[in-house]
Amino acid sequence: MATGYVYHELYGWHDTGTHAGLVPADPRRGIQPFRHYENPDAKRRAHELVVASGLIDRLTRLAPRSATDEELLLVHTPGHLQRLTEADDTGGDAGDGGSPFGRGSPGIARLAVGGVIRCVEAVLDGEVDNAYALVRPPGHHAVPDSGMGFCMLANIAVAVQAVRASRGVERIAVVDIDVHHGNGTQAVFYEDPEVLALSLHQDRVFPPDSGFVTERGEGAGFGYTLNLPLPPGTGTGGYLEAMRRVVLPALHRFRPDLIMVAAGFDANAMDPLARMMLTPRAYREIATMLVDAAAELCGGRIVCSHEGGYDEAYVPFCTQAVVEVLAGVEEPFDDPFGFDNLGQQELQPHQEKAIEAAEALLGDIC
Repeated sequence: MATGYVYHELYGWHDTGTHAGLVPADPRRGIQPFRHYENPDAKRRAHELVVASGLIDRLTRLAPRSATDEELLLVHTPGHLQRLTEADDTGGDAGDGGSPFGRGSPGIARLAVGGVIRCVEAVLDGEVDNAYALVRPPGHHAVPDSGMGFCMLANIAVAVQAVRASRGVERIAVVDIDVHHGNGTQAVFYEDPEVLALSLHQDRVFPPDSGFVTERGEGAGFGYTLNLPLPPGTGTGGYLEAMRRVVLPALHRFRPDLIMVAAGFDANAMDPLARMMLTPRAYREIATMLVDAAAELCGGRIVCSHEGGYDEAYVPFCTQAVVEVLAGVEEPFDDPFGFDNLGQQELQPHQEKAIEAAEALLGDIC
């Protein structure tokens, strides 16, 4: 099994400045300069663990390229691209007031999109069996006319549209396991019956006004948007039950030609921006389910694109677990943290109700 892998040191050079977590530094308000939650460390350390563990020797390195204007305009408006381009020499904000970037970051964002496209093309062309794009900045919150939620450009959505145009692939499923709702991906494909946009996320954590189970698509796309907002505190048991009862049946009903995974690791037990309890073992089991589904449904064609995850110590082990599954590693790297025994990791009754609500909607996928 050949697994493609994209990473570039420039991804770590995307500069989010001296924010104190989420808000700009402002000594007048007592907000000392610090660092933004979306900083290079979690992803840089994830890549370094892939290298230091020897996993890199099992992977096929793929060189990313910059996404072209033509590719970006398949999703984004000319106005959004113009705003980013004009701020290339000065830095600015991607659009929502909470997504800062420094000089040169628009070019790095293009390289992130291009890295995902490169992975998808390599899989569809048979160069590799599956692939992992460890890119930055993330992308699943970006909407056509604006960046949002630390995202500048819609990495997965642009890649989907690009390969539909260049490779003729028809039905694509996007499974978003980031703890935040994949609102940007949803917005792009809300009326499109050929893209299944499925998001598992913590209920109303971000954006707080989206990701409800009632958001199901419109027009011909009705039923092909499926949200599963899980209660805070959901652990391995709840997520695996959601996978078994909602995600896998949805994929089998849809029968995609390609599965894309928005691989966010901010549902982990140590993340500062959410309140879920996943562990590397949980991510390994989720990835195994998705890889097995891809083998059955679409010739093993699955591509993961890295999204969120903000605990620098823990995210590398979660990332490692998923990449190991893609590469067919049978003896996984040890998890030194031991959070699988946390209380209430098992499926809880209130989590069951959330799963039931999404499960009831599967009949509209065909």
